[in-house]
Amino acid sequence: MPPSLAQPLIFEPIFVERVWGGRRLESVFGKQLPPGKRVGESWEIVDRPEAQSIVRQGARKGRTLHQLWCEEREEIFGCALPDTPRFPILAKLLDASEKLSLQVHPPESVAESLGGEPKSELWYFAASAEEAEIFAGLRPAVERDAFVRAIENGSAADLVHRISVKTGDSFFVPSGRLHAIGAGNLVIEIQQNSDTTYRVYDWERKDESGRPRALHLTESLQSIRFDDCEPQCLSGRGEQLIDGPHFVVEKWELNGPRRMLDRAAFAIFVCVSGTVETGDVRFRPGDFWLMPASAGEAIVRSLAPATTLLRVTLPAR
Repeated sequence: MPPSLAQPLIFEPIFVERVWGGRRLESVFGKQLPPGKRVGESWEIVDRPEAQSIVRQGARKGRTLHQLWCEEREEIFGCALPDTPRFPILAKLLDASEKLSLQVHPPESVAESLGGEPKSELWYFAASAEEAEIFAGLRPAVERDAFVRAIENGSAADLVHRISVKTGDSFFVPSGRLHAIGAGNLVIEIQQNSDTTYRVYDWERKDESGRPRALHLTESLQSIRFDDCEPQCLSGRGEQLIDGPHFVVEKWELNGPRRMLDRAAFAIFVCVSGTVETGDVRFRPGDFWLMPASAGEAIVRSLAPATTLLRVTLPAR
């Protein structure tokens, strides 16, 4: 096996300015953000027409994730994978300096008819301020007609369920769930490869030109699951945070060396806390990397106490 196939693939992040963003990706995770910008998102691993992860170093330096997916799929990603035209996972960091819009992603049953893509996502709260919260699902007995009236009179947020969150919590947002991330949350987001978001309410916020941001009420009302009431954060089930149809996410607390791959498939890793090393490469909080499927015996080692990783892959097929 060529040595390059046993090494982690590290990609250049893509920084996205948002009206609700800030600078904590720099102060907390050491990202080199563009000066003076309110950066809300760092797209760490992405294969979309409008955004491409590019390998930062090593034998594949300069190659895009899409090229790897199309040209070296079995060697890098493994066998028995979904036959999708693009890599099916998108991994991000989010800095919610202010509340995000109240929004929804369309379920698969309606996404195509609305001209969008379905998107389910997992949030891991890497750092949450005191009294931080999220908005998710509806309060009990909220019916569609009542919600439409609330949109019209500006009180839609009053009908949404609120959940207190703290550092280390995780939350699943299936397509169709009304939601918003509250201010003061720094989030690792693992999602389907989609960028379809329908805004319901934006807290009377204005964009840089002083105009309200566009809402998507027709699409939203066709996408919201009105039977989705009072969801809760994910409860502890050992290391596994979620094992769903679109991705599997585990939380590893490292106490010693550990094999990174458990079958002939790739895995994405995110360093949440501490410092780790695989081969001769070290990773610190906020770093993402992809271990090729062919690196089956690769080991990760903790170099600091309280070291935590997220491990992301596709479900076995």
